[in-house]
Amino acid sequence: MTTPDGGSRFAEFGPPRRVEGGLRARSTRGAIGRSWWSRRFLEVLESFALGTRLTRGRAYARRGQVLRLDVAPGLVTASVQGSRPDPYPVRIGLAAYPDEVWERIEADLAGQAFFSARLLAGDLPAELEELFAAAEAPLFPAAVGELDQHCGCPDFAVPCKHLAATFYLLAEAFDADPFQLLHWRGRARGELLDRLRTLRGAAAPGGAPAEPAAVPDGPVAPADAGSGPAGRPVAGAGRVLVGLPAVPPDDEVDRFWVHPVALPDRPPTLATGPELLLRQLGPPGAAIGGPGLVERLRRAYREFGREAAGSDDPR
Repeated sequence: MTTPDGGSRFAEFGPPRRVEGGLRARSTRGAIGRSWWSRRFLEVLESFALGTRLTRGRAYARRGQVLRLDVAPGLVTASVQGSRPDPYPVRIGLAAYPDEVWERIEADLAGQAFFSARLLAGDLPAELEELFAAAEAPLFPAAVGELDQHCGCPDFAVPCKHLAATFYLLAEAFDADPFQLLHWRGRARGELLDRLRTLRGAAAPGGAPAEPAAVPDGPVAPADAGSGPAGRPVAGAGRVLVGLPAVPPDDEVDRFWVHPVALPDRPPTLATGPELLLRQLGPPGAAIGGPGLVERLRRAYREFGREAAGSDDPR
């Protein structure tokens, strides 16, 4: 915002106050976000034309200006130190899905061993976004209007640098614990995993916990990517297993692991001399032998090459 004389109303506040013990972004340069889900989260925000505004908060995130960050179902709250004595309160709302939606999602997750195994191991497979979309419950916000953004600072821009810093720290929080993203959408980690264990156990014979289905080591004929048991949508690795029998018929055992199509010929290999590596590395320093070492290695490589060629001689 500008004053009538063209100056900035916020220039009077000066630089942000230094913070001791704030939440400092682990990334010190370049992009923030290591996992697919944190990068995807930031990509979604940038797709809302927030990219240039987000960068305003990157320095705040890296300087440790965020004092506190909490994730709860439907709401992220933070405290960000700006130029004023009191930190600014930040709130970012995103609709948490009700229990009936989560029950449908959990049934879909439990119905496919691939998802259950990955989630129980503490990982979010990339195909999870597809499964949420198929359940008509997107994992990430689909429009900027789905994010309820508020900051106590006097800047009218949305997001301001305090909100933007919170978004970056939130992405890194998703890196550290991917279940924080699901918690924001309404399901805590412990509750979700307990539900998956219960559903998997109920689906197994005799009520024993079901073992994750193994994916075949060899190629199989592509299956119809339709619906799984009970009409649940199939996503990810589960697609290749739909319709396959648990045990192949007797007349197909001998050819079960045979490639469905002929494999192409092996590509030609590139013939290289034994000195290629030495030419790429360049001469070593004098402390470890200098040019004389290179020449000794070159003679040794040539001798090794002749011995290897002789061992392949069928005579």
